[in-house]
Amino acid sequence: MGISRASIERSAIALGVLALLIGVLTPVVAKTETGVHLDVSEGRIVVSYVDAFSPAAQYNIEAGMVAIEVNGRELIRGPQYVYPPTHATPDPETGEQPEQVPVVEPATPTFANLTEEELWAIVDEPLAQLRAIRPTDLSGWTANSMPYAPSISDDGRNSLQESILSVIVGIAVLFSIAWWLTSGRAGSSLRDLGLPLAVATAAPLLLRPLDYTWSPVAIAVLGAMVPMAMLPLAAALIARIEDSQDRGVAIAAVVTCAAGAAIVGVARAVNTPDTIFPVAAWIITAGITTIPGLIAAGPALPGAVRATAAPGGEATASGRLLQSAELAVAGFTPAAAMATTGTPYLFPFVLWVGVIGLAGRFTVRPLARLASRAQLQRDLIVAATEAERARVAADIHDDALQELTLLVRRLDAAGDAEGADIARTVSDRLRAICGDLRLPILDDLGVGPALDWLVLRIERLAGGEVRLERADGTRPPPDVELAFFRVAQEALSNAVKHGRPPIVVRYRSMDGAASLSIDDAGSGITPDAGDRAEREGHFGLLNMQQRAEGIGAILDVRRWPTGGTHVQLEWRAR
Repeated sequence: MGISRASIERSAIALGVLALLIGVLTPVVAKTETGVHLDVSEGRIVVSYVDAFSPAAQYNIEAGMVAIEVNGRELIRGPQYVYPPTHATPDPETGEQPEQVPVVEPATPTFANLTEEELWAIVDEPLAQLRAIRPTDLSGWTANSMPYAPSISDDGRNSLQESILSVIVGIAVLFSIAWWLTSGRAGSSLRDLGLPLAVATAAPLLLRPLDYTWSPVAIAVLGAMVPMAMLPLAAALIARIEDSQDRGVAIAAVVTCAAGAAIVGVARAVNTPDTIFPVAAWIITAGITTIPGLIAAGPALPGAVRATAAPGGEATASGRLLQSAELAVAGFTPAAAMATTGTPYLFPFVLWVGVIGLAGRFTVRPLARLASRAQLQRDLIVAATEAERARVAADIHDDALQELTLLVRRLDAAGDAEGADIARTVSDRLRAICGDLRLPILDDLGVGPALDWLVLRIERLAGGEVRLERADGTRPPPDVELAFFRVAQEALSNAVKHGRPPIVVRYRSMDGAASLSIDDAGSGITPDAGDRAEREGHFGLLNMQQRAEGIGAILDVRRWPTGGTHVQLEWRAR
């Protein structure tokens, strides 16, 4: 998405602070308002007017209606069947009870015998429950049929004071997840997801008091804020997606789900409450993080070649499986928090956390140990390889090259021009080999100038155009530069052997990121190239993959649909 990690974290912090302030202040300053205004007229309580878009309006309460029941107090008793007591004398001959014939009491709707002062006392109470009927429908109220009488009540919601528990749980979730992930205790791969995941998970709990105010404005704010709190995590997950096409699909899904969730959430504020809106809002909002999480965790698209190690290949696969599981879990965790809607605000979120804990204990930890062991082995192999390269280069430079330099001088002094030229050619080749092994230009100037030197050498062997396009910014760490150069060496060597010119090398570096791509115009790599190279003992793809994994980069090797092999290496600082 082109959004830096720092921007994602700043956005997450801002949204987290806003959600925290709203959650803490709402139970303190907000009041539950139904939007109904009552009055006393002609010995009865009537609805004087109803606020537009209020909960009462959503429940079809209208001005002029007569109150049947207020706060559990019955004001009008309607006709209903009443059965007489069952202690009637049985028939002395048969022992059967006489048939119970119900009677209608009262015969017509009857108002409670309350004084005007008592009625006003009821009106002055905070309104928590109301049932009302149109005056024109009172006369049609019989024991067999009752006209439509809408009502508004607690509707299963908790009070604003009780919602403080949700805020407390949200605060605990916010700081525990942020501390656990950003400190690296859950692994380095999730460190950059710590703040976005903490905010996305805690926001639904922190903002829950808005739902208990019955205020359309507050409910609309809730419907807009929760999807917004998911966006930093969605952006962080999208940054983990390797394939550009997959990344585009994820961006489109996030934008669609975010817009849909905001529309459904705001629509709750101006429509009759039912079970459809909360479920629809949960499904669509969950997709904001779940979809990019699943895409980031998914396997590579067909056509991409991933090299796997023969020794340690299982561990390498385990490491990728572990990272995939972590991304999928991170994407779904906010959905579990959104599903936790009632007291004690523990289920199903705590159930989800328990499942994660059991899975980590019996599956993730063994995989993590296997992946760590494989990573350590790769690091040791790379370090030993580079040390051996440096030793061989030093031996050649200090021994063979010195001898050849003296030999060239002696041959020149002896007048043997042909022998001197042969010795110079061998000396030049040895110096080139030393350059490949020790790379002083890489150490001194960086990978950009080193690629310039490499492309000039390869162009002599390729028999055609080899072009470098580079945009040098901030130099990456030395181990990253070394890995980029070695991958470029291997990819260009393969392009010369198996492809054909033109060959285009693109390198770009910036603050905390670098990318490299090599494209040739050959027939393209085959899908089974990785497995076939391993069987035949060619470990070029494997070496490139190990270099990429050693620095935490993403390597993608694939065939273009029109032919030609594409090698892409992407690195971002963690």
